[in-house]
Amino acid sequence: MRDGPSTPSFAPDYDLTRLLHAWRNGDGCAFTAAIEQVYAELRRIAARRIGRHGDAATLSPTELVHEAVLGLWPAPMDFDNRAHFLATVSLAMRAILVDHARARAADKRGGNRLRLSLSRLDDADTGDDTDAALDLLSLEQALEQLESLDARCGRIMHLTYFGGLSQEEIAALLNVSVPTVKRDLRFARAWLLKILGEGT
Repeated sequence: MRDGPSTPSFAPDYDLTRLLHAWRNGDGCAFTAAIEQVYAELRRIAARRIGRHGDAATLSPTELVHEAVLGLWPAPMDFDNRAHFLATVSLAMRAILVDHARARAADKRGGNRLRLSLSRLDDADTGDDTDAALDLLSLEQALEQLESLDARCGRIMHLTYFGGLSQEEIAALLNVSVPTVKRDLRFARAWLLKILGEGT
């Protein structure tokens, strides 16, 4: 018997995958157990995403995790592994943050766009809350363009900046080599910097 809180970071991937498959087959308790296993990781991803947007975030990391997880509950998927699950939840977080940013931008400035650099996204503090929200919308629009141009590059960029996955995890998830991930990431960053640099 195990006492105390669970330790998601050290939970075997097989156990998580087994729980996710059980949830897909109708076992609601398995979903709860799966979330407990990766809760710390999900909250870390949420905190990283929110932290990049400073005061623009209207959700706490805990609230963002809960909202993303609740969105998955009604329609269980057939997840392949831990990375697949984390990537899916991170996509849900991306959509939630974009929706919140869009609402704030509409309230503040009628949805005007600002210029953005990827280096700014790497900073923990982004200054004015409206600027940060609009920057997120600019990145989202650019990511959508990139995904339509090169779906894999767009997904790699998302998994890096929104999902917080390592290059090794991304390579395993997409069934490509780590050098391929690195090459696509270099292209994606250069393309996004060009597109965002042209924005006004």
